[in-house]
Amino acid sequence: MNLSSLSSQLNMSIQELREKARERGFFISPKANKIDNFLAKKIMDAFGEKKEAPQAATQGPKKVKLPSFLKVRDLADLLKLPVTELIKVLIKNGVMATINEEVDFDTASIVAQDLGFEVEEQADQNQAEFGLGFLQEVLKAEKEENLKPRPPIVTIMGHVDHGKTTLLDTIRKTKVAEGESGGITQHIGAYRVKKNERWITFLDTPGHEAFTEMRARGANVTDLIVLVVAADDGVRPQTLEVINRAKFTNTPMIVAINKIDKPEANVMKVKQELAGQGVLTEEWGGKTIAVEISAKQGIGIDNLLEMILLTAEVENFRANPAGKTVGTIIESQVLPGKGATASVIVQNGCLRVGDIVVAGAAFGRIRSLEDEKGRRLKEAGPSVPAQISGFSEVPQAGDILQTTQTLDEAKQIAAIAQHKNRSHKLVAKQQLTGDVESKTLNLIIKADVAGSLEAIKQSIAKLKNDEVKIDILSDGVGEVNESDVLMAANSKASVLAFRTKINPKAVALAKQKNVIIDSYDVIYSLVEDVTDAVIKMFTPELEKTVFGRAKVLAIFRTEKGEMIVGGRVEEGELRKKGQVSIWRNGVELGRGEIAELQQSKVAAKTVAKNEEFGMKIKSSVKIKEGDILENFEESIKKKTL
Repeated sequence: MNLSSLSSQLNMSIQELREKARERGFFISPKANKIDNFLAKKIMDAFGEKKEAPQAATQGPKKVKLPSFLKVRDLADLLKLPVTELIKVLIKNGVMATINEEVDFDTASIVAQDLGFEVEEQADQNQAEFGLGFLQEVLKAEKEENLKPRPPIVTIMGHVDHGKTTLLDTIRKTKVAEGESGGITQHIGAYRVKKNERWITFLDTPGHEAFTEMRARGANVTDLIVLVVAADDGVRPQTLEVINRAKFTNTPMIVAINKIDKPEANVMKVKQELAGQGVLTEEWGGKTIAVEISAKQGIGIDNLLEMILLTAEVENFRANPAGKTVGTIIESQVLPGKGATASVIVQNGCLRVGDIVVAGAAFGRIRSLEDEKGRRLKEAGPSVPAQISGFSEVPQAGDILQTTQTLDEAKQIAAIAQHKNRSHKLVAKQQLTGDVESKTLNLIIKADVAGSLEAIKQSIAKLKNDEVKIDILSDGVGEVNESDVLMAANSKASVLAFRTKINPKAVALAKQKNVIIDSYDVIYSLVEDVTDAVIKMFTPELEKTVFGRAKVLAIFRTEKGEMIVGGRVEEGELRKKGQVSIWRNGVELGRGEIAELQQSKVAAKTVAKNEEFGMKIKSSVKIKEGDILENFEESIKKKTL
């Protein structure tokens, strides 16, 4: 209960309430603005029969419906108060707001209750949870005659070092795999390849995959899984995880038996081990396609691509290119000269430069649309991966992206998402000191034996930190059942199953409730995934490194979106790899990207202090003589436990 509401019911100020409650043995923290209902009832009982506000006694309870956000003047109208009086009440509650500023539902609710109103939250037009459910509704709403075939979206999975990245590298004919540390993919990326005049989109996930929530979101994007199994190693713990995932998400799967060129390769043994896990290949009388390949030597790759296209034809993946545009954010980052960017897989409709988009709490107008090789795209239709820029902030991987008609609509949706994100951070169990804002990773753990369970809990306890709370809501020995799934759905928890079975009814319920159950055979893998999840929940810190500052002395050429200027370095040095912010009279006007940097008409990577230079800048800001160019670089600080 809000302290303002309780003090109003007892006809005293909040400070008086704190003092008198302390006299009766109840402690209310000076920083708290809420207490739990149990404590509130105890306090009211201690004060005797609660007193109603005089106005409420004569007129009866007043009711008011409040939206998620509204302006102060609109709130005054709803509460039938002069705006000046309302602002005084807001100030009394510690909120400094002008007549045209917005307040959220929680703030408005406190004020309304303080004035004797009974508050109800009004369902906003755009207050839907823009997640997987929204995406599914959009796709279901499309008329059959408008649906067109689209390329399959394929995820390559398997145990670490079984050749996932090498396979993808061979398919797209690049050297990405060689540059990745430890042979483990660092980020989720999406790429397209063409076979027989038909496109295939590949989504590659890390070898030690991100955590449950990201897996759930990744599964929503994936049409088809290619399970890579090394012919010289066979079925391993992460192989089993992929098999289990494919089963309960009902995702089609093709097995790629890799490294057949090695002397130790034993294809029949691999097929036998797969059969032991319920994966019967066609040769063994089942329906699972198995393709023998050598990613390193390029053997069997064409056959694998043909099998992917054949499966896609059978599954009949479709979307409406002219329909409502929705997609899923695959990865996001801050890039020099572009700001907040995101990689998105379009799942319906079509994205174009200039479109207004919103994804989670991020919104904006698309400034650039590029493919995985940095080439500009005119548009991105269903199953097409694209990197887009123009967001107000960095969206989260797994956020559902959609287009809107106006920027105001996008802002409203983003504000609601941001408000919900803040609300989800409030710890469910309120303490006497009030609600504590934190980030919590909820877990439900089931194991085969008590010894394993205790070892897992001890390992997770070592991950304790100041920013993210790890809350094991439930743990036990035995199979994962329906109760576990229901608890996970209601508390947004992740279910971790260690060497234990998953009840078939629990599998069906998990699919219905969109709950992902992860299976493990190795404690290290489980703890590693939890560690990754905690790190991903850390608040990202943006680091800015300023290289130098220069003064613009001359404007040589002005074109749309580009300018060529001359200047002199006044502090530090200029570096071509960085970006620039344009300053005039102490005010930052905007940012730009250094396209070219010259000194004495010769291309230069750096220009030292007191030296003159020529520079081509890509920016929407019209630069003038005398402006200051600040050369800097931004990066996200990596955090570890």
